[in-house]
Amino acid sequence: MPLTAIAFQSSLHCFTGFPFPPPFHPNLGFHSSIPSKPSRVFLCCKKLQVSEPKHYPSSFNFSNESVAVPKFRSSSSKDIDVATLGNLCVDIVLNVPSLPPENDDERQAYMERLSSSPPDKRYWEAGGNCNMAIAAARLGLRCATVGHVGNEIYGHFLLDVLHEEGISTVGMSDASCGVRSKTAYETLLCWVLVDPLQRHGFCSRADFSKEPAFSWINELSGEVKMTIRRSKVLFCNGYGFDELSPNLIISIVNYALEVGTSIFFDPGPRGKSLSVGTHDERSALSHFLRMSDALLLTSDEAESLTGIKDPILAGNELLKKGVRTKWVIVKMGSRGSILITKTAISCAPAFKVNVVDTVGCGDSFVAAIAYGYIHNLPTVDALTIANAVGAATAMGCGAGRSVATLEKVLELMMKANINEDSDFWNKLLSENLESQDITLMSKLDVDRCNMSINYVVFQKVLSRLLPMLEHAQYEGKLTS
Repeated sequence: MPLTAIAFQSSLHCFTGFPFPPPFHPNLGFHSSIPSKPSRVFLCCKKLQVSEPKHYPSSFNFSNESVAVPKFRSSSSKDIDVATLGNLCVDIVLNVPSLPPENDDERQAYMERLSSSPPDKRYWEAGGNCNMAIAAARLGLRCATVGHVGNEIYGHFLLDVLHEEGISTVGMSDASCGVRSKTAYETLLCWVLVDPLQRHGFCSRADFSKEPAFSWINELSGEVKMTIRRSKVLFCNGYGFDELSPNLIISIVNYALEVGTSIFFDPGPRGKSLSVGTHDERSALSHFLRMSDALLLTSDEAESLTGIKDPILAGNELLKKGVRTKWVIVKMGSRGSILITKTAISCAPAFKVNVVDTVGCGDSFVAAIAYGYIHNLPTVDALTIANAVGAATAMGCGAGRSVATLEKVLELMMKANINEDSDFWNKLLSENLESQDITLMSKLDVDRCNMSINYVVFQKVLSRLLPMLEHAQYEGKLTS
């Protein structure tokens, strides 16, 4: 069940860059040096619970191990745009002389030495689903996070970050939970380790357990149910399985369906392992794929789950097997993205940017797709803003508080620097012309010989999006 604890990735795909040199770590006996490039990693985050610092507003209260539970005004309407499920963690990046050993026992001892003395707070960042929630909040959406964060310095840090971004937190445990050890309550940390060769390794205590990190959470509290009931969209990803039991996850999905909350699911890298996991994991994954309103995958993940290389055909296969599925969104990195429905295909090329760090880009993309879904935007508009938010995040260093601001998104869109790869799109779409209506966003309004494709000029899309985004920007300034 645990994700791979050590992974090596290229600098293009896994950096988050910190402006300060990593700290001296006394328990490992070394001084860290500043990497030649800003570096950070996409980490295998897992698990969560929520706690609140003492200085929070009175609407937050601790129960048992100080689980923060916001008191919402009423349950009569859906006044939360997006709630995220689980995957709240703190990312910590360190330079190390060597990556963790492969042996499980030695690797666990290595991680325990890291954990025994907290590094400087400058190297902490909110991770996991915090990225999606922060990106969504910066687009003007009302957001809540549902999960577990411990009542210690890391949990307080995470809650401070979310609070400052205007995001509510709802704990998943209550006083009736029987927990075997204090460690089981602690905030999940993801140690992102960089060696002198700029290779990256990941360590988390969840890597050393055959059970989900918070397997002791076995039922939904009233506060969790209220939050789901009041939310328009519940976002879940594959990393939730590393924290919560498959049966609990299924019960959460079923409750969301019962109260009319749309389900967004991004299986991520965990999708492949879940598809060959335990019976309960396979059943829960299948339930997500059938009952989600929107599925979000990379082209590789879509191929992994369907066995189909063509992203459009793979998306259609997922639609065919879905019971409630309305949108299948396939992310294709620097190429752009595709949104497939039962009747149409929309395509939007990516924006050209100077990529500094891709950490958090996918989470930011999902936030903008939720924005488009909630506001009932044309699908090509939803893809365009999602591409812009993801690209704007890639221009900065890291995720968490470093995800794109609305100002950066607007600035990027106004430049209109679109990565139009005509050969790629012509080849991909020519193989699917007979399936559905096809819309392709293009930079220029030029004569097109292919009448089977509806070309939409970027400036037209921008003219529809700008008033909404500028209004969100204005509202944000009023409330800041």
